[in-house]
Amino acid sequence: MIEVDLAQSSVRALNARLHQPTAQTNQLYWQVLNPNGAHAIAVGLTQPLQIEIKGHAGYYCGGMNAAATVIVDGHAGTGVAENIMSGIVRVRGNASQSAAASGRGGLVVIEGNAGARCGISMKGVTIVVGGSVGHMSAFMGQTGVLVVCGDAGPNLGDSLYEAEIFVAGTVASLGADCTETDMTASDAERVAGLLGRAGIKADAARFRHYGSARRLYNFRVDHTAEY
Repeated sequence: MIEVDLAQSSVRALNARLHQPTAQTNQLYWQVLNPNGAHAIAVGLTQPLQIEIKGHAGYYCGGMNAAATVIVDGHAGTGVAENIMSGIVRVRGNASQSAAASGRGGLVVIEGNAGARCGISMKGVTIVVGGSVGHMSAFMGQTGVLVVCGDAGPNLGDSLYEAEIFVAGTVASLGADCTETDMTASDAERVAGLLGRAGIKADAARFRHYGSARRLYNFRVDHTAEY
């Protein structure tokens, strides 16, 4: 394992090193010490690296990830795993707003709570939150899955397209064009599988299923107030 101490090295230098190793060089396992809330740690990775950040991370940690596994052993700031393509980003604490924004693939696990706009404009990412999410989560979600083991704040799934949302707790309110739909046995099985992948224990039978009512796909004058 390679250790990098951010009390002695810059984030820029760390990221430059993380972009160089390959499977052939056997530099796959990294530990980042003393992150102290630094921004943009481990961004834009394209190799199957295993990176553990021992502490709190700032904005956009693990952003644009492809193939790597990034673990934050603490809390994460705004935009963790923003635009993730593949791989895994795990936050063992809480995440601030816009977690996994515009994510196109991969798995994002937040073991604690996530702030507002979790999964905003998601485009294929799978997000599992062990706690609750803030307002406007999954706003304009195009495709992908958001699983919330706790509660959801106001305007969940506002302007939703084809993303799916599963919530075990209470929902403060649904956003425009978001509606509750049937929770089938197949859905419960899928949620159980996602919880298993995320390593989070929860009863899949407690979840409720939300999706798009598809009223806003085309302009209709009688829906003007919802746009």
